[in-house]
Amino acid sequence: MVDELYNALFKELTGWCRAMTRNAQTAEDLVQEGFLRALTNSQLFEALSFPQQRAWLYRTIRNLYMDRLRHASFETIMEEMPEEAGEATEYERIDNELLLSALTEEERVLFVLRYMEGYNATELGEMFQLPPSTVRTRLSNARRHLRQMLEEKYPPGKAWR
Repeated sequence: MVDELYNALFKELTGWCRAMTRNAQTAEDLVQEGFLRALTNSQLFEALSFPQQRAWLYRTIRNLYMDRLRHASFETIMEEMPEEAGEATEYERIDNELLLSALTEEERVLFVLRYMEGYNATELGEMFQLPPSTVRTRLSNARRHLRQMLEEKYPPGKAWR
């Protein structure tokens, strides 16, 4: 069953994944890993219709890619962090904490999960039992509040010191 699906969808999935990752090798790795997951979950997978299997593969591959991005960004940050930047990094962390502390608890939680943890509005909506549009509105309000605070601290047109 998975063999037939592999033959039918490999090129399609690899092309889509190549456009998403901009790397042919990464795209092939993700597609292979997606099909490996399908084999691992073969009982569940075989109970699905072809369109459902196709959708399952797309979602699984996208999730695998998002996981790679999250892990890669963390690893890159840790590998490239200069040793002498400890003081500047500490000041930046304090500034970020101060800015985020000015947000309401709800705005702060959504903002951190969306922009620092990488969840999308749909995933956040599922977590907090909210429609994705409500999540996007609340994130927009949080960004607006942060922008206002930054403009008060650093007015446009003035040199930063």
